[in-house]
Amino acid sequence: MSEKSTLVEVKGLKEYFDINVGFFRTKPLKAVDDVSFSIRKGETLGLVGESGCGKTTVGRTMLYLYQPTAGEIYFGGEKIEGKESLKRYRRKAQMVFQDPYSSLNPRMTVGDIVAEPLDVHRLYQNRAERNERVIQLLDLVGLNSEHASRYAHEFSGGQRQRIGIARALAVNPEFIVCDEPVSALDVSIQAQVINMFDDLQDRLGLTYLFIAHDLLVVRHISDRIAVMYLGKMVELADAEEIYHHPLHPYSRSLLSAVPLPDPKAARANKRIALSGDIPSPLNAPSGCPFRTRCPYAAEICSGSMPEFKEAESGHYVACHRLAEIG
Repeated sequence: MSEKSTLVEVKGLKEYFDINVGFFRTKPLKAVDDVSFSIRKGETLGLVGESGCGKTTVGRTMLYLYQPTAGEIYFGGEKIEGKESLKRYRRKAQMVFQDPYSSLNPRMTVGDIVAEPLDVHRLYQNRAERNERVIQLLDLVGLNSEHASRYAHEFSGGQRQRIGIARALAVNPEFIVCDEPVSALDVSIQAQVINMFDDLQDRLGLTYLFIAHDLLVVRHISDRIAVMYLGKMVELADAEEIYHHPLHPYSRSLLSAVPLPDPKAARANKRIALSGDIPSPLNAPSGCPFRTRCPYAAEICSGSMPEFKEAESGHYVACHRLAEIG
């Protein structure tokens, strides 16, 4: 991958939270543990994994909503460090949050919510220019100028998420972290919002990190898909490649659970059920974090974390027993 085509790059990202475990004792909860990947300009990278695997923390840490414990983040080849580079980065990178009910201020009108980034970055000359930009942004996401004077509680979930998207677009960003943006919406509304993300990407040349646990949604919107388990990235490949040829045992289990619309195919589909409970990130297993639930686990798996490496062209995986699994 050439440097020129890479927009965002993450190297060795770690996010640990200190948790109280007793009298004056803390223990690090390793929400994200040594994750590296890059996103090309204009592409959508889907990030999937079960609840609590650290995918939302990756998105928030990438935008410095959490201060990274360790690791480096590059945007357009520039390392983000210091107040000035962070301020420039915040103009170029935005976030659409999961819950459209709690991410909008109930005391602000929709016009003020959408204009807030414009106010913070002083992106207008006068009040008229500000109002005009707000109406443009609402129009972009399928809302109209009358909605600007209303409050968030007057809107449905899908409309609220559109308001959140308009707010994210206010500063003309190049990169947007979409944190499960459709999981709180009805299925019929999900399709509309996903299609809008696609349309906005085509019109504005946006780059997305799309975080979700619904694999069908991710497949529809993503160019490449990364799979996370317990704070670690275990597989990364093109979307179709992961669907038709998953290499990691965890990815295989996830994909076997995707419902199929064809009854014959659904009957023939072998569901790979995992035994055991998900370990706590506070007491993660030694070596490979998936070994306690993996049907292929061997002694080597408890000794060290497998290296995240390229198994086939553009297909990265972290597994000691790749050759045996076949």
